Amino acid sequence: MDSSNQAERKKRFTAKHYLAFILPSLIGILLFMTPIVIDGDITIPVAFLAGIVEGAFADVLPLAMTILLVLSVIMTVFVVAAKPAFAKKSELVEALFDVGWTWTIIRVFGVLFAVLTLMEWGPEFIWSEDTGGLLLFDLIPILFSVFLFAGFFLPLLMNFGLMELVGSILNRIMRPLFTLPGRSSIDCMASWMGDGTIGVLLTNKQYEDGYYTKREAAVIGTTFSVVSITFSIVILSYMNLEHLFLPYYGTIVLAGFVAAIILPRIPPLSRKADTYITDKKYDAKEERQSIGASFKSGLRQALERATTNNGFASNVKGGMKNVLDMWLGVIPVVMALGTAALVVAEYTPVFEWLGAPFIPLLQIMQVPEAAAAAQTMVIGFADMFLPAIIGSGIENEMTRFIIACVSVTQLIYMSEIGGLLLASKLPVSFTDLVIIFIERTLITLPVVVLMAHLIF
Repeated sequence: MDSSNQAERKKRFTAKHYLAFILPSLIGILLFMTPIVIDGDITIPVAFLAGIVEGAFADVLPLAMTILLVLSVIMTVFVVAAKPAFAKKSELVEALFDVGWTWTIIRVFGVLFAVLTLMEWGPEFIWSEDTGGLLLFDLIPILFSVFLFAGFFLPLLMNFGLMELVGSILNRIMRPLFTLPGRSSIDCMASWMGDGTIGVLLTNKQYEDGYYTKREAAVIGTTFSVVSITFSIVILSYMNLEHLFLPYYGTIVLAGFVAAIILPRIPPLSRKADTYITDKKYDAKEERQSIGASFKSGLRQALERATTNNGFASNVKGGMKNVLDMWLGVIPVVMALGTAALVVAEYTPVFEWLGAPFIPLLQIMQVPEAAAAAQTMVIGFADMFLPAIIGSGIENEMTRFIIACVSVTQLIYMSEIGGLLLASKLPVSFTDLVIIFIERTLITLPVVVLMAHLIF
């Protein structure tokens, strides 16, 4: 009976069904995972398009986004406080604005920081170019542009069968190594070639749709939303180490690979529940069957997914919801948490104190200028650029190389990835992020130092 059902399934797939799977998936691969070289920089088409928009509207985006965020916060406070009937009737309005008081307060602080920074009102430590100004004028225009294209085109990767095919093929590799389903490799590729924010956005959407358990989503978001090639090159250039790109990126890949194997197997990630955010239940039997899945079964799943797709209008609507969700939900949280973290980093000695324990550790590893390098081991938690900014003044090339590598492999930056993770639906808390950041540092540092001693 089962074999006859499979035969019937195979017969009903026509050239039209194959095209419905192949064409959107190919466009998604082209946009999110195909490297292109523009003016000597490696990027992907989605990031390139985002860069065009950012460049064209850079002067007006801080003002426009501040106005948009003010309006959204007013709406959020109204919906959360008054619980109007129209919010319950609209799935979109409820998803965007009925977020509870904790996130509402964080959004209010984000908008407050944005307004103070735009107008240069209040204490300078909030709106200076190293704190609020860095976020509002440098990061938020990038996030606006990336979210616009990434959010809108995500359905091409997710809704037409590509995830099903890749997941089936790579499950037998991803499960033993990283305890993850094969489809998570798409998240990693999109991050690696494009931007870590794209990886978080993709992972969050997959989690909300019930494709990842809480544990899987937490692992992917904190381990596989890797720093892009583009950003890695920017850090390397800032440290005046461009001539070491190949050993530099090889070291990053090796250290990241080691972290990706270890982190899912230790707390806090190992203690996350293998349950879904939806009504779906974790099925161990289904999991065992999926590990043994083949290209043929993956292709059948992909064609079924493409065949049952809800159509063009539905995918456009879903893409627009993705964009609005990230603009109105994520950006104010990034502004709030990022500004607070940068104020602590720039105006207090907290990160110097936190970095002090790394001095003897770096000395044991025979890292030159250990005292100067120590505070860069922790300050990256606030912002990804801070280790490079502080470390660029260190004379020893090997030490600068180590700082450049570690700063990229740490991944959890509150001004970007960390803020995005907390603003998303992914099941990670601030405490989780602190612990994971420390774990990533302690795991990747010995790998990086070992490679540095071999290279230098």
